[in-house]
Amino acid sequence: MTAAAPPLPLAQASAPDLEHITALVHRFYADVRADPVLGPVFEQALHDRWEPHLQRMVDFWSTIALGSKRYSGNVFAKHMALQGITPEHFAAWVRLWAVHTERLFAPEVAQELQTVAHGIARNLYLGYFGTRPVFSTDPPEDPNALPILHGT
Repeated sequence: MTAAAPPLPLAQASAPDLEHITALVHRFYADVRADPVLGPVFEQALHDRWEPHLQRMVDFWSTIALGSKRYSGNVFAKHMALQGITPEHFAAWVRLWAVHTERLFAPEVAQELQTVAHGIARNLYLGYFGTRPVFSTDPPEDPNALPILHGT
């Protein structure tokens, strides 16, 4: 059974906790589902399995942010199985993640969660396109990398 996202309003957290991680995941994926770029990809992959996915993502992000060790799995392999992924999908995902982390967490916590997400996105992007993206908050490491605009 998936824990429901806490109702609005939820004060910005100065440190990650399970309540805020749960809210982050549920609110973020509600926007993902509604997004014209991301929604169709997620609907095709998940169909009627949204609740288990949400719980798995709460487990994943609580493992990352809280060290809970609730998640085990192969993130890379799961994502590489998806078809039709474009750089636009990554830009939309990173943009929505920034919106939600900044809304729910103090700036330093939001930045940490965004940094982790950027690392995950870089690895997945490299797997799909053979090059690393550059986020707008990153110094340019590779002049040939394709940009992903953060927060635009």
